[in-house]
Amino acid sequence: MQYINIANEGVKSLSPYQAGKPIEELERELGISNIIKLASNENPFGLPESAKQAISQQLNDLTRYPDANGFELKAAISRKFGVNPNQITLGNGSNDLLELIAHTFANETDEIIYSQYAFIVYPLVTKAINAVAREIPAKNWGHDLDGFLNAINDKTKLIYIANPNNPTGNFLGEAEIDAFLAKVPESVIVVLDEAYTEFTAESERVDSFKLLQKYSNLVICRTLSKAYGLAGLRIGYAVSNPEIADLFNRVRQPFNCNSLALAAAVAVMQDDDFVAKVAENNRLEMARYEQFCQQQGLEFIPSKGNFITIDFKRPAAPIYEALLREGVIVRPIAGYGMPNHLRISIGLPSENDRLFGALLKVLG
Repeated sequence: MQYINIANEGVKSLSPYQAGKPIEELERELGISNIIKLASNENPFGLPESAKQAISQQLNDLTRYPDANGFELKAAISRKFGVNPNQITLGNGSNDLLELIAHTFANETDEIIYSQYAFIVYPLVTKAINAVAREIPAKNWGHDLDGFLNAINDKTKLIYIANPNNPTGNFLGEAEIDAFLAKVPESVIVVLDEAYTEFTAESERVDSFKLLQKYSNLVICRTLSKAYGLAGLRIGYAVSNPEIADLFNRVRQPFNCNSLALAAAVAVMQDDDFVAKVAENNRLEMARYEQFCQQQGLEFIPSKGNFITIDFKRPAAPIYEALLREGVIVRPIAGYGMPNHLRISIGLPSENDRLFGALLKVLG
């Protein structure tokens, strides 16, 4: 029996998501140690102390189900950003929410718009529910919002916009997004995926919650995996108008956020000093990466995230493999249609020094 023959049509065309190579796997494969991982845009500072304390206080209650409604976390998000708790939907990471949104609004007769070189979960989710994918050619590696508008028709249900964009790091300013939203029909849901928003300078950061007051079809997704350091706990949130949030909560799996994640998230949501430290390291080290690339004649895509994408002008797979042998894990992105590029997460100064040295050796 070939079970692929009876699978959902969209699933037949999918390949499993390829995450960044774990350190443990490279240790097993090559028998080396002292490995650094700059592949998955993780927080290089580790778990915040505030989260550790919150987790330790929760350990004795793990025989109980978590709070299905996430009351404390919603209250913390509400206080921090001035939104109402009934606008908030919690997810097992923002990926969970991106899928939840598609299941809520789209089916196989509908179209979903996203950009070329955008987060790979968008096409994955679209195909999994048998919806029609409308991938819009990128503009300078980023979103072509005019192209998005031209693609909208009466079958369009969803638009995904990552800002900053992963894996390219491109960024859209508030005026651009505002002008775009003003032209999108109210019946089309626009998902603004802000997984990396904390790494943008405050002076240029999009006030997306203000935009939400103007546009009822806007959904904002954020994660605590990056700047807040909770990637392993899988926790994220979406903010929308209350009617849309109510629909999400009809589809959302009960207890989709575990107790440890909820407790840690409440703590780090109030830990502004930690997030500021992470963002400042990213700002300083990003400048070093840009300087390194300029000195070595390497072309890169200017990034507002916690990663930089370098164009080697030739297949990057051999460079990736050679870096592995030096004990440095980065991210090949041929699966995004970018076979000449590697995406490199911004680490601590010592980790970045190691990457610079390894890359110089590999490039010879």
